[in-house]
Amino acid sequence: MSVATTISMAEAAASSTTFLSSPCRPSPSSPPFFLYHHRPLNHGHGGSVSLNHRILFPRHRSLQAVSSTTTFTNKEVLEVSEIKERSRKWQWKDRYSINYFVQSPLSADSGRRRPPLVLVHGFGASIPHWRRNITTLAQDHTVYAIDLLGFGASDKPAGFMYTMETWAGLLLDFLNEVVQEPAVLIGNSVGSLACVISAAESCQRSQPLVSGLVLLNCSGGMNNKAIVDDWRIKLLLPVLWLIDFLLQQKPIASALFERVKQRENLRNVLLSVYGCKESVDDTLVEIIKEPADGEGALDAFVSIVTGPPGPSPVKLMPRITIPVLVLWGDQDPFSPLDGPVGRYFTSLPSSCPNVTLSVLSGVGHCPHDDKPALVHEKLLPWLSDLPAA
Repeated sequence: MSVATTISMAEAAASSTTFLSSPCRPSPSSPPFFLYHHRPLNHGHGGSVSLNHRILFPRHRSLQAVSSTTTFTNKEVLEVSEIKERSRKWQWKDRYSINYFVQSPLSADSGRRRPPLVLVHGFGASIPHWRRNITTLAQDHTVYAIDLLGFGASDKPAGFMYTMETWAGLLLDFLNEVVQEPAVLIGNSVGSLACVISAAESCQRSQPLVSGLVLLNCSGGMNNKAIVDDWRIKLLLPVLWLIDFLLQQKPIASALFERVKQRENLRNVLLSVYGCKESVDDTLVEIIKEPADGEGALDAFVSIVTGPPGPSPVKLMPRITIPVLVLWGDQDPFSPLDGPVGRYFTSLPSSCPNVTLSVLSGVGHCPHDDKPALVHEKLLPWLSDLPAA
């Protein structure tokens, strides 16, 4: 069988999972997503829901009104070149170089000390994916952003076996050694899940490192093998195992990876998962493509796609007692509201008074970059209500 034929089989196998309401798809900025071409689901949540459960479903707006929520000035957006120049390195476990960025507060609030924020990207993304958020959040908070091991400008060690637990341990060590005070974790997609694992562990400690948690379209696992109560995932497990087998063949994996990281393919997938198409610009495409061209990126891709999915947020969330804000784009085709994890997080506020949920109308899988102004509108008041440090 030729490599070309095998690649076609792999793409066909991946495409067969396209229309699942899976709770566990990685971030759209991840290489695995370049194999999927979804039409965003229109869940049609309009009007308001009772605020007794601390849930807010914003009213649908006209296209013009929705677009206006995404406008931002150049002063509010950090240049990718500036992020690179100002980034720092931290040696994790005296072995791995981890890239991170820090922005000090731009204004001083003499009345209270606000907790620092740590931004954690999704699958395949990196620190610059937060370029539209850092300046706004840094008005009152020290803001950290980190490239997880295997992504961005952090190390991608040869032969490393990536797991969700590894990234969670990395975050906790980062809080302990670099931030050195309790912080609010803000994550997207699998970055959200890493934050959930970290927060669940932190809440068991006598001196917690995590003081708040913000989840942006949280994934149900590191890859598509996460199984919750979804018969569709269980039915297609043989297909997912086939994809794993094909990716273990180096020539096939390399050819697939080269194909999916082409600029036009990246742009098409990003357009399919962003509600605001204007946010998918050349800069975003390069933010995703550049790290994927680096040494070790292919090995990281294969390890993550074929590795264990990790713990489910459904089992972890009951252990978290700190304030939690969940922001969910209703146009997310990868972690949809009607999937098992989406339904679970929608139901959480009714039983967990520490959880607040806002469903964002017309927003896809990466709310912070899709419509940053709408995210800030929900996030900033929630942050201001947190207990003083």
